[in-house]
Parts: sequence; C-alpha cells; structure tokens
Amino acid sequence: MTRQNISSGAPWEPIVGYSRAVKIGNAVTVSGTTATGPDGKIVGVGDARAQTVQTIKNIEAALAKAGASLKDVVRTRIYVTNIAEWEKIGRAHGEFFGEIRPATSMVEVSKLISPEMLVEIEADAVISEM
Repeated sequence: MTRQNISSGAPWEPIVGYSRAVKIGNAVTVSGTTATGPDGKIVGVGDARAQTVQTIKNIEAALAKAGASLKDVVRTRIYVTNIAEWEKIGRAHGEFFGEIRPATSMVEVSKLISPEMLVEIEADAVISEM
C-alpha cells in the first residue's frame, strides 16, 4: 500500500519529524492537532470551546487533503489542560460528531506545548467509500 504524508505546512513538522496526517490504504491517522490558525497563532485563547471548534476544523482540513471527511472518523482522543471544562469541550465535539459518534476519550494533561493551548485532539479515520 502507498503511504501519503499530509503536511499542514507548519515549520516545526520537519524539525520534529512528523506529518499532520498519514494515509495508508483507506486508513488516515491525524496527529495531535490544536487550535492553530492560518497565521500560526492560537485561536480562542482562554476559550476551551472555541479552541475545540478550531481544532476540529483543522482536523477536517487534514482529512480533506487525504480524501476523507469527518464522517470517516472512527476515533478521537481529546487532551485537555482543565478537565473541569469537559462539558464545553464535549458539546463542541458533539456539534461535529453527534451523528457520527466515533469512539473517544478525554484526558486531562498537565500542559500542552504552549500555555495558550487548552485542547489537543487526535483522530483516526477509515474511508469507507474509496
């Protein structure tokens, strides 16, 4: 099977040695994704809901480059810096995945790469129609 590495164009991808997403066959794995806007700045500083929405939009863009969409997502992993915000984050996740209902987990972590980052999400997708 052919491997397709998908880049977001972030300058740190070659430094760290990762891809935004990797597609092999009909499977797409999206790396931990944050609420980084096109300008490289964090969207929704201080707002966990806004960051969740932007993060999922970033995942959606990576999936599109792989020929997939949110409907193909079978699993998400949500990392948060404050689990007390779980409902805001969960409701935002549900706005995108309420009908799709992938397997998911939400875990509190002590911090993410930048103190402005409140949410990081990974996603796995299986393209059902190739």
